[in-house]
Amino acid sequence: MNPTDRFARRATLRRSVRLLSQFRFEQTAPARFYGALADDTVAMVADLWTGATGNSATGRTVLDVGGGPGYFASAFEAAGMHYIGVEPDPREMHAGPAGEPGAGTFVRASGTALPFADASVDICLSSNVAEHVVQPWRLGNEMLRVTRPGGLAVLSYTVWLGPFGGHEMGLTHYLGGARAADRYARKHGHRPKNDYGSSLFAVSAADGLEWAASTGSLVAAFPRYHPRWAWWMTSAPWLREFMVSNLVLVLQPR
Repeated sequence: MNPTDRFARRATLRRSVRLLSQFRFEQTAPARFYGALADDTVAMVADLWTGATGNSATGRTVLDVGGGPGYFASAFEAAGMHYIGVEPDPREMHAGPAGEPGAGTFVRASGTALPFADASVDICLSSNVAEHVVQPWRLGNEMLRVTRPGGLAVLSYTVWLGPFGGHEMGLTHYLGGARAADRYARKHGHRPKNDYGSSLFAVSAADGLEWAASTGSLVAAFPRYHPRWAWWMTSAPWLREFMVSNLVLVLQPR
């Protein structure tokens, strides 16, 4: 089965507009932004699982690398999946609903050295984390290691040259990452949370596709926030670096 067939029907222009309209609330109303993103992510992961396996995702164990403050935990648990979040920063764990009863299990650890056994989870997810680590494909390899054969590893990340590559620095990242971060610091009086060279790195679409192909486990790749009719951009070198704002790599260990 094609894992994207089911999700492709959900990937409409209306969905894209709805999701992108939430980005302006990331700093001012994080619960609104992350809540909407979490709900959409659960729907995407469930569709990919059903498309790849023909079965419901209910009851499956999801390991979320870089799970953050718990919005994803609540959404996955509400959908009937068992959620385990991995987060290296304790401040992130306590910045939202992570401590609510029934909102999954959280482990403090690095995504590049996951404290889990080989082939121990059904689904391993990483949403918007790879661009924040020095070795993103070491993270990807760890995700594949802990995912059981026939399961799914879903790695989604922000492409550096896309319009959201600079995160809170806006489009100034096109001036260069270090220059954009310095400009932000001068304007706001503090370094950006996503500071180029320490907590934000330039990760390209080409690098992700090359790594995924090298694993022999890649089953699909598409732009996360685009409608289905724009997915062809993933196959267009150079264009994808600027137009595929967030790349989803779907891998299935054999």
